Amino acid sequence: MIEERMVALRPLIAADFPAVHSWAQLPEVCRFQTWGPNTLAESQAFTTTAARAWAQTPQTRFPYAVTAAGDVVGTAELKLRNPHQAEISYLIHPAHWGRGLATAAATRLLNLAFHTFGRHRVHATCDPRNLASARVLTKLGMTHEGRLRETLLLRDGWRDSDLYAILTHEWPS
Repeated sequence: MIEERMVALRPLIAADFPAVHSWAQLPEVCRFQTWGPNTLAESQAFTTTAARAWAQTPQTRFPYAVTAAGDVVGTAELKLRNPHQAEISYLIHPAHWGRGLATAAATRLLNLAFHTFGRHRVHATCDPRNLASARVLTKLGMTHEGRLRETLLLRDGWRDSDLYAILTHEWPS
């Protein structure tokens, strides 16, 4: 298990594309996603677009590189949906699965959403088959609010999405 204090978020930059591609090209990483496995060009396009989000005004998308011991090991993103709500997402290289990095990164996103941006509610979704992601969301104190049926078309058919959320008064100060 990685210590939470060893995990950091920093803005994702275009030059991060080799690290992003190291996991975005893997079938097990994109199994529950609408994208991938990525070509090198697709990973580069993603990081370039994500990096540009930091210059948008007003900025509503905050894509981060997740780092551990100085290495980029994943991505995490905060999206401000309206003045009261936000959404979080995260993705970690499978070589680092099961070490607490997703939980640590998502914790930082929730702190930003509630304490920096003053949001009242933060939600996340995951494929019901993605038990590891559901465990992360539960560990964060998020409540399973239900299942949205057939929300995304994946390579293996329509995907349901489990919806999790947490309110500001449920999050530790």
